[in-house]
Amino acid sequence: MTYPEPSYFGDKGEVSATFRPAGHEPDLTYQSGNTVDYLATGASTGGKFGLYRWNMGPEPSGPGPHFHRSLSESFFILSGTVKIFNGDRWIDTVPGDFVHVPEGGIHGFRNESGEPASMLLHFSPGAPREGYFEGLAEFAVSGRPGEEELAEFFLRHDNHWL
Repeated sequence: MTYPEPSYFGDKGEVSATFRPAGHEPDLTYQSGNTVDYLATGASTGGKFGLYRWNMGPEPSGPGPHFHRSLSESFFILSGTVKIFNGDRWIDTVPGDFVHVPEGGIHGFRNESGEPASMLLHFSPGAPREGYFEGLAEFAVSGRPGEEELAEFFLRHDNHWL
């Protein structure tokens, strides 16, 4: 493994850091009360990665087993207990646990604890996952689209259900 080719060629560096304070309002709130914070989108990282804080309430929620063809997904548990499917079985993860799923890796996650839980989701490269998250929130309000439209939505967002 080596370092990638340079992408910045200046001599003195530049002021370009971003800051999101802890009290920032969530970027997306689901009808269930679950929230998502867009910490770093693919657009803001030049497509290198996306990082999201996923906050789940006590009601059971989360996607079943699926895989992605074009991106890896990682989970870092911040609070609560989250069940993560590792392709073989559901494992209970707790604060400090980390799970990485490469492209093609079967995975899913659920909060079935009856308590709130929070985790970081990291996608690489930085695909536009916001459209996927927002589409799911819209379906909860407007109703699930027909099978053909739903299949196209999942394909467009690289979600392949098992």
